[in-house]
Amino acid sequence: MPIINCDPYQVYINEDWNSFRNLLSRKDYSKIGVLVDENTALYCLPILQKYIHEFNFQIIEIKSGEHFKNLETCKEIWSHMLENGFDRHSLLINLGGGVIGDMGGFCARTFMRGMDFIQVPTTLLSQVDASVGGKLGIDFKDFKNLIGVIDDPKAVWIDDQFLKTLPARQLRSGFAEIIKHALIQNSQMWDELKQIENLENIEWSDIIYRSVQIKKEVVVQDKYEGGLRKILNFGHTLGHAIESENLNSEDYLLHGEAISIGMITESYISMKMTGLSKGEYQEIKKYILKIYPHFQNALDNEESILEKLIKDKKNKQGLLNFSLINKIGESVFDIVPEKSFIKEALLDYYKV
Repeated sequence: MPIINCDPYQVYINEDWNSFRNLLSRKDYSKIGVLVDENTALYCLPILQKYIHEFNFQIIEIKSGEHFKNLETCKEIWSHMLENGFDRHSLLINLGGGVIGDMGGFCARTFMRGMDFIQVPTTLLSQVDASVGGKLGIDFKDFKNLIGVIDDPKAVWIDDQFLKTLPARQLRSGFAEIIKHALIQNSQMWDELKQIENLENIEWSDIIYRSVQIKKEVVVQDKYEGGLRKILNFGHTLGHAIESENLNSEDYLLHGEAISIGMITESYISMKMTGLSKGEYQEIKKYILKIYPHFQNALDNEESILEKLIKDKKNKQGLLNFSLINKIGESVFDIVPEKSFIKEALLDYYKV
C-alpha cells in the first residue's frame, strides 16, 4: 500500500514494521511512552511489543471510553509523565481508538509546551478518521471535543491486523466515517460501499487507503478548517449533538452510531436546502438504516439536542453552521438551516 504523504507527516498502511522501528530511531528520545486503555493493553499491546521489544518504553494506562475523555484523565497522563521523567524530548505512542489518539496527542502537545507523538490507531474509526488531520482534544461539560488544538503527529501507523481485536459494534461504528467520506467526495466509492451488507470478512486495507486519501486531500488544502475542511463535518453537527445528549445514558451511542443518525438527518436537510434529490435521500437513508437500524430513544429529548446544537464549536455569531451534500459525492459548507427543517429531519428519521 503506498505511503500517504500528509506533509509534514506520513500515513503508513500495512507497512513493514521495520519502518516503525526506524521512526523510533530517528531521534534520540529521552523517554518513550505508550498510552493504552484496558482493552488495547490486553489485545493490541502484545502486537506492538512483538515488533518493538528492543526499545525501552513505559506503559501509561487509562480507562477506556468517551466518558473518560476529559481533563481528569489528562491530569493522570501528565502526572505520570512528570513523575517518570518525561520531557519535551520524549515521545508518546498512542495505541488505541479515537479517544486515545485525541487525548494522547493533546496531552503530548501541551506537556512542557510540546513533545512528539505517533498515532497507532487500532479501531476502524480512528484509522480512517480520527488519526488523520491533526485534531486533538477532549470533551468538556458534556460537549464533544470542546477543548483542544490542531497539531501534527510525527507519523500515523495503520495496521489492519488490529481490527481483528475489535467487537463487531466497534467495527460498525468506524464504517460510518467511510460512508461519510464517500458521500461528500466520491460517488463511485458510495456505489461500491452500497454492496456491503455484512462487515465480517472484509478486506479492509484498500477501503482504509481510499478513505484516508479522501480525508488527506481535504486536510492538506485547509488544515485549520477555514473553508473546505468543513465538508468533513457532514453528519457531525447533528451527530455530535445527538452523541453528547446520549453520552451519559444507559443506551449511549458510539460515535459512528450517532454519526449514522447525523448523516440521515442532515441528508434530509440537504434535500430541503441544497438540492439533494428525494431519490438520493431515500437511497442514503435506506442503506444507512440497513447497517445501523433505528436507535430507539436516541432523539427523545429534542429540545436538549437543539440546545447542544446552538453551542456547537462550528457555529459563528450564533448561527448554526452545517455542512451538507447537494448530490452524492458533492458537498457544500456554511449552510444555515431553518430550525423547522432540523425538527422535520429528526422526526423523519423514524419514518420507514
